[in-house]
Amino acid sequence: MAKYRCLHIWFFTDFLLLAAYVICRRNRAWMNALTRHFTLPLQQISGRLCSHVSVSVMEILAALLVLTATGYLIGNVIFIARTNPPRRGYIYTAFMRAVCAGLSLEVLFCLMWGVNFRADGFQEQSGFYARPVSDENLYAVTVYFAQNLSIAADHVPRDENGLFAVSRADILHDAPDIYDPTEKIYPFLTFDDIGVKPMFFSRLMSRMNFTGFYFSCTGEANVNVDSPACLLPATVAHEMTHQRGIASEQECNFLAVLACVNSENPAYIYAGWLDGYIYLSNALWKSNPDAYREIYAALPQTVRTDLADNSAYWDQFRDGVVKTVSTTVYDGILKSYGDNRGIRSYGAVVDLLTAYYAPETSSLPGTSEMPENGT
Repeated sequence: MAKYRCLHIWFFTDFLLLAAYVICRRNRAWMNALTRHFTLPLQQISGRLCSHVSVSVMEILAALLVLTATGYLIGNVIFIARTNPPRRGYIYTAFMRAVCAGLSLEVLFCLMWGVNFRADGFQEQSGFYARPVSDENLYAVTVYFAQNLSIAADHVPRDENGLFAVSRADILHDAPDIYDPTEKIYPFLTFDDIGVKPMFFSRLMSRMNFTGFYFSCTGEANVNVDSPACLLPATVAHEMTHQRGIASEQECNFLAVLACVNSENPAYIYAGWLDGYIYLSNALWKSNPDAYREIYAALPQTVRTDLADNSAYWDQFRDGVVKTVSTTVYDGILKSYGDNRGIRSYGAVVDLLTAYYAPETSSLPGTSEMPENGT
């Protein structure tokens, strides 16, 4: 203990900080105070500083971390292999430095992002909560989204193949203004948006099954610009919701749809209805495939072309090892932060969408009864 005092002080400091986090995260009032008066302002300051750099600072830091960790591992393995006999003291210090560095990163992420999962989210701040989904409401809201999606599809440019043809550059350029109408409905979401950044390693992110990533340490919203552009506006809105301190993926998906469809930008409106329709129709398929087929058949060809193109893109990564590993790791991360649904929390947006939009479907013709399930 005395010989490697600094290492042990480093280790026990990390351990005590993590223990304090585990104990204090159960106190909602403390977590609210910490996020509102420290972590969220700090994230916003970091975001503004990083906004002056055109590239993603997150990607630079991630690349440096990978290179440093790889170099550290290889360098120590070579040194130990060349030392005969191996010095146990050197092996111990090399191992403890790696452990302490990993623990320090975990402390940083718990402070900068983990606390947000334990603070009040959208539902607590708005007083609007998800409710169990009935088959009738699910069908009615899916029809409602399909009808609005069909209308919105006529207001976006198309290429010669009928695909969504708004440029990714235009989508990112328009991002700072799309949340304004939703902020008027929910003032606690008010935030001076600084936009989002395209990811250089977008193809790699696709292999990892990520369409976007919010990095709390730099306050940056990063988006995958390799995947089909038809859903990029919804991804942009999702990551911008994280910038507002909302950690729940369920709530971010809901607010992304809400921000998009409430905006005055045709590309964002279309992407919002499309994103919501995909979540709702996937849920409907599980409960009533016949109803799903009926609604899908009524969609215009342009929408079905976009859906097919999006599915074809993601199908090429479906069975990849990288996707499997990253999904498993991310699922564990979400659960460790307190979201017991893990990766399934993304699909839980259906509960919020049906609760929010069901009242608007009561006057729609043909939605009062759900078709019988023929399976």
